Amino acid sequence: MTAQEVRLCGLLLQEHFGDVVEKVGTHLIRSGVLTLRALAYETKLALDLVKKSLCVLVQHGMCTFGAGRRGPAGPVEYRINCERILHMLRYPRYIYTAKSLYGDTGELIVEEILQRGQMTMSSTVKTVADRLTHNMPEGQSMDYSEVVSAFSRLVETHFLQRCPPMASAGPSSSGAVDTPPPVVTQPAEPESHPECYKLPYINLTGQGKRRRSSEDGEDDKRAAKKAKTDNSESGDEGIYWQVNFQRFHLHFRDQAIISAVSCKLDQTSSEIVRTMLRMSEVTTPAHAAFTQALSANEIFRALPSNYNIARPILDQYLTLLVDDPMEFVGKTGDSGGGMFVVNLHRALANLARATLESVVQERFGSRSARIFRLLLRKRHLEQKQVEDFAMVPAKEAKDMLYTLLSENLVQLQEVPKTPDFAPSRTFYLYTVNQLPTARLLLQHCYKTVGNLIERRLYETKENKRLLEKSQRIEAILASLQATGAEAAQLTEVEEMITAPERQQLESLRHHINKLDSSENQVDETIFLLESYINSTQASR
Repeated sequence: MTAQEVRLCGLLLQEHFGDVVEKVGTHLIRSGVLTLRALAYETKLALDLVKKSLCVLVQHGMCTFGAGRRGPAGPVEYRINCERILHMLRYPRYIYTAKSLYGDTGELIVEEILQRGQMTMSSTVKTVADRLTHNMPEGQSMDYSEVVSAFSRLVETHFLQRCPPMASAGPSSSGAVDTPPPVVTQPAEPESHPECYKLPYINLTGQGKRRRSSEDGEDDKRAAKKAKTDNSESGDEGIYWQVNFQRFHLHFRDQAIISAVSCKLDQTSSEIVRTMLRMSEVTTPAHAAFTQALSANEIFRALPSNYNIARPILDQYLTLLVDDPMEFVGKTGDSGGGMFVVNLHRALANLARATLESVVQERFGSRSARIFRLLLRKRHLEQKQVEDFAMVPAKEAKDMLYTLLSENLVQLQEVPKTPDFAPSRTFYLYTVNQLPTARLLLQHCYKTVGNLIERRLYETKENKRLLEKSQRIEAILASLQATGAEAAQLTEVEEMITAPERQQLESLRHHINKLDSSENQVDETIFLLESYINSTQASR
């Protein structure tokens, strides 16, 4: 775990859960494995606060626990899951993907489960139906069956999965948190559970309810009690669901490959690759280097009906994809009109390579990018060869190579003619190692995202009073509009924010939107580099 990853994890925990959880999480990252008592002693926090912080982290899958070094009879030890914390960077992307695939209902289902870590199906359906009903015109409401249908589709496509049951053989006392029964262990991976994607039968009929404002808060208490009663009668008690991040990541990877094919060739080629990925998405393991082999006949039958591609044209497109230097598609046999696969590892390597070239070009200019691209293609070159092949003057080539060398983007390899390594009898070859360079750039990306989050938190803190005032006025306007207030009354409330304050507020929102957009763009680069590094490690 590098310093930049630890810093970024701390910032994400602070932004989503507050300072106490951030302190507990960061200390666990640095310490590795700790018991509850040791964690409370070393962080100088109250035991109750540490318990609650661990509950939050466990609820969101960011902390695991199990038997310690003393064995099952000893105290439970806690370990942080840094990879799961970094997934919080992609929460907006997960929600947007669910919206684009399954509409507003799918968006709210994924958003609710991400906010709470894990939820039962009945609780999710009721919450989402109530939210959708609240945003509908008066007199309309969202039926539970529609939300259940969207939830079912998310499970069928593996975007949601069951939380694995806790491996416990006996009841545990709530007071002995540090030393639970020795039979309690951390649940296994969700995929290992046989009913991971099995939907329970829930007894749920009705429609979403519109939220009403209550002065004394008794209505909210009654609604909470009613929700607990309803949940106990729904038939899915103890069956909790969570977001399957790996499935979302496979979707992001497929979309990146499809987009690359579309840019390199054309829309029809990308549609053929999309069809191949869709046909093999369930049968291909997550870290496989290739998809399952598909025949040309199967691909032809699975193409969308609105693409009127004749069979000879499809064969030409498949030949074009196989012969392309990017090697996104490969041919493995001739049966069934030809057997074809999507080369996932090669595609990720090419996407990572394009990202590295783009970074060099943006930071050091087009000539440096030409040298960098040349070294990637030729593997090893002497300085004179770089000057000749890149057609760059000797002095400029030397400066550019030394600049790239100082940034660790280019490596220098010594090949001696004799064992004494005399400079006059040694070849000095410049080379680019793509995997270490990708790891280096990934750390730069972590640092950049951390800086963006820190800047956003600073901007929000500096303008906290103005933002709170704006939120209060917006709440007043919303309540007045709901009661049918006159236009003059609404205008009077709007004028509570002065013109300079309004201008400052617009400028602040513009800056925060730019920071959010930059954060999402950097995260796309992080995802590509992480996918390439993981794919390379899995293929070795």
